[in-house]
Amino acid sequence: MKTRVIRYTALLLALLFPVGAAIAAEPIKIGALFSVTGPPSFLGEPERNTAQMTVDEINKAGGIKGRQVELVVYDTTGDPTKAVQLATKLIKDDKVVAIIGPRTTGETMAVKPITEKEQIPLISCAAGSKITDPIHPCTFKTAQNDTLAVERIYEHLQKRKITKVAILTVSDGFGASGREQLKNHAAKYGITLTVDDTFGPKDTDMTAQLTKIRGSDAEAIICWGTNPGPALVAKNVRQLGIKLPLFMSHGVSSKKFIELAGEAAEGVILPTGRVIVAEQLPDSDPQKKALMTYVMNYKQRYGVEGDHFGGHAWDAVMLLKKALDEGADTPAAIRDQLDKITHFAGIGGVFSFSAADHCGLSKDAFVLVEIKNKNWVLVN
Repeated sequence: MKTRVIRYTALLLALLFPVGAAIAAEPIKIGALFSVTGPPSFLGEPERNTAQMTVDEINKAGGIKGRQVELVVYDTTGDPTKAVQLATKLIKDDKVVAIIGPRTTGETMAVKPITEKEQIPLISCAAGSKITDPIHPCTFKTAQNDTLAVERIYEHLQKRKITKVAILTVSDGFGASGREQLKNHAAKYGITLTVDDTFGPKDTDMTAQLTKIRGSDAEAIICWGTNPGPALVAKNVRQLGIKLPLFMSHGVSSKKFIELAGEAAEGVILPTGRVIVAEQLPDSDPQKKALMTYVMNYKQRYGVEGDHFGGHAWDAVMLLKKALDEGADTPAAIRDQLDKITHFAGIGGVFSFSAADHCGLSKDAFVLVEIKNKNWVLVN
């Protein structure tokens, strides 16, 4: 009799709470690797903040197909070796279905072999073209390719009939990738690189390199790096009385650069995503609605405006959400569904992925801005 009661109770529980419902209630675990501290923290912190804010908004709205999203974030401090260790932890211990980040090109290139081997989708927030070129099945990115940034700058120089350019790039993964693209595309735009020099990520003075540039026949300077180096370059340019137009990469498209460079930031031109000039965009821009919502929500939660870098994390989370909304709930299914996403208006641009394109953006994802009165102004 007792055995019958136990069996009946078990059957009743099974009917009331089927196995499928129990599984469906489990959270969707997404991993995130950001340099929240360390030298690239000005990039990683807004990305971590944005990712958490976006996941919280998704969960508040009911989650994805009734399941909550759990974001597991680890701080890489910008160290590629640490990033690899933490990526392994996310896959082996935390059992995530996908990873967003890391922030830097060097970290991403270190992590990519792990995620590819384990067949876990990785949506990087770094810019290096080599992250997705050549294509690897599980590796995607949301930051605009440095190739596109180079072409945007070169088009502008071509319009201004500037043909002789000095380049000064940081000797890290981001700088090396930018330098490669600057060299590869120069001839296409009729540009000669009169000086090709570098600086170290921890260098505190670039007057030697800039003195060489001042003595050349360069008509403009392009500096490629992330803070604080480019801010020091801008200051040294002013200190040396160099009057050449100064261009920066999208690696400094945050107010942090203006803060670090001070008055020397005035007049600097750089390519950037539209988020930092969202209010200046026409209402017809397909990204404007998402941009304005993101900027407003970020400011309400964190007290400052959302920026170009945080936007990469918003795009990564929302692209994963789009794949999950379509029913993809395993790493393989998420990877396959990401390949099918087209015309997604995000923060970094309008994304159209395919099996042959895991960046999904054109050079139209960039606009050129000039720094005037400590603010961004669109360059026509």
